[in-house]
Amino acid sequence: MLTVFKKCVAVLLACVAWAAAAIAADIPADLRKAVEDYDHAQVKADGAELHRLVADEYVLVNSSGKVQNKSELIADYLSPGYKIEPFKVLEPVEKAWGDGAVMGGLVHLKGTSEGKPFAVTLRFADIWAKRNGKWQVVYTHVSVPAQPSSSG
Repeated sequence: MLTVFKKCVAVLLACVAWAAAAIAADIPADLRKAVEDYDHAQVKADGAELHRLVADEYVLVNSSGKVQNKSELIADYLSPGYKIEPFKVLEPVEKAWGDGAVMGGLVHLKGTSEGKPFAVTLRFADIWAKRNGKWQVVYTHVSVPAQPSSSG
C-alpha cells in the first residue's frame, strides 16, 4: 500500500512541476527579464533603469490611494532615507497577451522611509506594454490586503 501511495505522490509532484513549467512558459522571456530588471532597479534605487523600464505616461495608484506619475515614482526611489530590501513576489498573477501583460502578486516589503524602518504587506498589479520591441510598465495599482479579523 505504501508503494502505491509513493507512486501517486510522485505522479502528483510530476504533474505540479509540469503545470508550473507550462504556466511559466506562457510569459515571454523578454517580459520576464524586464520584470526582473524592474524589481532589481527598485531595490537598488537605479534611476537610469527605472527611467528605461517605466513608460513616460506611467500612472501609479499607491496603497494610500494617491495617484503618482513616472517622475514622482522615480523621485521616491531616489530620495535620501528611502530603501527597500530584496523581496519575493508571492501569489503571483501573471497574464500576458500580444503586446500587453499583467504581472503582480503579494509582497512583504521591508526597508526604510525617511530613515525609519517599515514593514508592509501589499498586493499589486503592474500593467506592461511592449512598444518598439521593449517592455515598459504603464500602470500600477497597489492595495493593502484586508487583515483577517480576530474574534476574541
